[in-house]
Amino acid sequence: MTRSAAPGLLIALAVLVAGLLLAFTVGRYPVGLADVFELIVAKLTGRAPNLPAALENVIWQVRGPRVVAAALVGAALAVAGTAFQGLFRNPLVSPDILGASSGAALGAVIGIFFSLGVFAIQALAFAGGLVAVVAVYLIGSAVRARDPVLVLVLTGVVIGSLLGAGVGLVKYLADPYNQLPAMTFWLLGSLAATGVADLVPLFGPVALGTAVLVALRWRMNVMSLPDEEARALGVPTGVLRIAIVAAATLVTSASVATAGIIGWVGLVVPHIARTLVGPDFARLIPAAALLGGGFLLVIDTLARTMAPIEIPLGILTALVGTPFFIWLLASVSRTWS
Repeated sequence: MTRSAAPGLLIALAVLVAGLLLAFTVGRYPVGLADVFELIVAKLTGRAPNLPAALENVIWQVRGPRVVAAALVGAALAVAGTAFQGLFRNPLVSPDILGASSGAALGAVIGIFFSLGVFAIQALAFAGGLVAVVAVYLIGSAVRARDPVLVLVLTGVVIGSLLGAGVGLVKYLADPYNQLPAMTFWLLGSLAATGVADLVPLFGPVALGTAVLVALRWRMNVMSLPDEEARALGVPTGVLRIAIVAAATLVTSASVATAGIIGWVGLVVPHIARTLVGPDFARLIPAAALLGGGFLLVIDTLARTMAPIEIPLGILTALVGTPFFIWLLASVSRTWS
């Protein structure tokens, strides 16, 4: 780790810690930091916490799983966006634009429609996201154009629209009294119904996919070069590209299966992380994970506290991401490295 990267990583860690403290303490049921630490220490040491039963339930059963899920989902989406941007050498790429989120959403909605279990829904989400990204990449590579970046983005928009139509068809066929309201609210992005049982199927794929990307961090630096130069350095670009796409799609699909579609995190956060620590993936992936987790923790806290009813996460992230994307479009002609 270079000396210049340390301040950026410390800032990213501070954002995550601040998001955790904010998420645990802010809400309709007031919770003090001392209460949170008391419960954590009690659970770790195996003694009974000196807290009211209602407060313990709020921290451990209600707010705790939601906080952990928000941190995991935010980190997963940020890491996936970082991997996709580096792989395709495109600052405008994210899991949303490449169709991974839409494909995962279609797979998960089909699973909800057939009342499948969590693991089956997650498997369908992964399959849908992987098929979508592969289709976008193959079509974008087959089209010969002066601006391959634009072709890739437009292909993602087209495939995403097609998958969105599939989601709309499933919603049209769904039970309007039970399935349809759940699908609609879920597609806007929410962690309201997250419980302890949801953490295991979320943590496993996110940890696995992130571990693969971390293990490939040095090769991902080489993949930022043109394919001919990367192959000249002994990097098997074809196999490596498949591994990166599969790992990034896995974490994206797990996040979508748990929290629905939460856009813009995979686009905005990698650029902020790149500003803090530079383009080296050995530093960029951890920084993006920390920032993504902290960012979504703040967004989720706002979603459940700023209005009498809970605001879907996708709405709030769009309010942040849209102006950022406009700025990015205006500045994309500058050097990106």
